Amino acid sequence: MNNDNRNFVVKELVSLIEAGNAHASFEQSVAEVSIDLITVVPEHLPYSIWQMTEHMRIAQWDIVEFCLGSDHPLLKWPDDYWPAAGEEIGKDKWEITLESIRKDRERFIDLLKDEKNDLYHPFAHGEGQSLFREAVVIADHNSYHIGQLVLLRRLLGDWKW
Repeated sequence: MNNDNRNFVVKELVSLIEAGNAHASFEQSVAEVSIDLITVVPEHLPYSIWQMTEHMRIAQWDIVEFCLGSDHPLLKWPDDYWPAAGEEIGKDKWEITLESIRKDRERFIDLLKDEKNDLYHPFAHGEGQSLFREAVVIADHNSYHIGQLVLLRRLLGDWKW
């Protein structure tokens, strides 16, 4: 792949991951969220805003660590990917989760932008996964849950957009 094509693909993947293009961005989905509502689980739904956001953090971290080839512990689905219900979350812990999502997103984008990394070559430590595939997984997974965050906030009367 020539450099112009690679740069175009990376630019589009970064845009998809950061901005969403066809939907709210992560930043929009969590902007000005009412801290007193983040642990409320709306009737007939299984998760709170906090649980959804923390799940996004854990899943994205796991993908980034996998792409880096880190020797991190394997997470067990679904238990290790979702926080327990009923945990009291304050503003400090909420902000730590949001910042962790942003930092891991930047770590991943740095991987994409690093021209030494082949976008399409399967990782030696995986089962056919590539950096391109993992970028699409992050974008797809996060966009799905961003929509759910917006819906949760609407149901809780906390969506101002």
